[in-house]
Amino acid sequence: MAPEPITRRSLLRRGAGAAALASGALGVDPALAAAGDWRLGFESLRKETRIGRLHVEGRLPAWLSGTLVRNGPALYEVGERTFNHWFDGLGMLHAFTLERGRVGYANRFLRSSAYEAWKKEGIIRYSEFATDPCREIFNGAQATFSLAKRPNANVHVGRLAQHFVALTEVGMPVRFDPKTLRTLGLAGPELPLGQMETVHPHRLEGGRRIYYEIPLVPPTSYQVKLARGLRKPQRIAQIPREKPAYMHSFGLTERHVVLTESPFVVDPLKIITNWEPFIRNYRWEPSRGANFWVIDRRSGKVTRLEADPLFTFHHVNAFERDGKIHLDLCGYDDADVIDALYLERLRGRRRPSPLAELRRYELDLGRKRVRMRQLAEPTLELPRINYARVNGRPYRYAYGISVRDYRTSGYVDQLVKVDVRKGDSKVWREKGCYPGEAVFVPSPHPRREDDGVALSVVLDARRRRSFLLVLDARSFTEIARAEVPHHIPYGFHGELFRA
Repeated sequence: MAPEPITRRSLLRRGAGAAALASGALGVDPALAAAGDWRLGFESLRKETRIGRLHVEGRLPAWLSGTLVRNGPALYEVGERTFNHWFDGLGMLHAFTLERGRVGYANRFLRSSAYEAWKKEGIIRYSEFATDPCREIFNGAQATFSLAKRPNANVHVGRLAQHFVALTEVGMPVRFDPKTLRTLGLAGPELPLGQMETVHPHRLEGGRRIYYEIPLVPPTSYQVKLARGLRKPQRIAQIPREKPAYMHSFGLTERHVVLTESPFVVDPLKIITNWEPFIRNYRWEPSRGANFWVIDRRSGKVTRLEADPLFTFHHVNAFERDGKIHLDLCGYDDADVIDALYLERLRGRRRPSPLAELRRYELDLGRKRVRMRQLAEPTLELPRINYARVNGRPYRYAYGISVRDYRTSGYVDQLVKVDVRKGDSKVWREKGCYPGEAVFVPSPHPRREDDGVALSVVLDARRRRSFLLVLDARSFTEIARAEVPHHIPYGFHGELFRA
């Protein structure tokens, strides 16, 4: 069924009111909504809407056009059960259409197999990151690898050949229409059973991409591949591993691929036979240390460099200079952040989860030596750069979410722009507001790396609404915002798609 068309004027005419939309009608806990609490961002959004034109405060750049599509979990309760983890919620796409200074908005659940099970049966039927279905439905092995026909691809979005796709780590990309947000089916043949794949492939010229796969059915390995569109990929390198690590992203220079292997590892036999949900099969084994696997993109030659234990979700950038690889990432000392993101903890705590440090690892291939230093004082996660201009090359600016003060902040409460050369930063914050990832969009004729805008979806907990924030990327000051009449749950990643 198509989403109900709703306009700002019709909302007012019907007398729905923002408060009603932000409470029971949208599945939000009324107590949290009334309090203006940051935890509102972890409450379910059930309503699908389409608004032709939002009110815009300020003025959008005349050149800014396209559709910003954001992805993330939006439904956490199915029947009498609640998903265990932030990463488990049913995926929803949010589209902000930008054209001639105007902003439209639509949101729609991804029609995954998990969504269909919710609507038709009212149950959790498929395994997610940290939630398994009832044991009566599947046994342990099947629950871990119960790959749905259409996976709950709630992590990222991208383009694959001519397709727009939603991405997840276990399961095929799912095609969608960026205009209507309708789910169109899988993008290509199904993956082998129990295979992980990065949701952050690197884009190259000519429609090519570099990515890795990790088959979790023995014999396990890291497989780095080069592909164009949906054609059969070329394997660049294969690294056998008895206990593969959990990885979410990787680094790329003009000559090398860099895989960051933390000591957060899994025994493949255990993951096949155990009752535990997928991520609960991984174990932190710091005595293993960390490894940087450096792969020559042309020859496939692999070099291993050892380092102290670390954990990371997101790499920022990588480049080569003076015979060394400089690898920037959002680094943690351990994998405790995964446990910190269980819903019960997120909804119950009064202080934010620890965020990553912006770290630079200097990889000396000749001496096989690794050095690390912190690039800037603010914490940083969900990093973005001017990808088309500086990815794989020396750069200056990174954008991300941050926490102002762990003693007083309830959650991620600021956006930062970090100058990685100088180590200083610029900050956007507003009381009671909790921003998401800042997507950098370059201006048409840039003279500098930071000529453009940064787009972020921000929860205003006091008003119980979310808005699209548009920052001038150079000054990092607000130039416009467009508010939607309800909250948008905290999401992960997004992209601006242009015609």
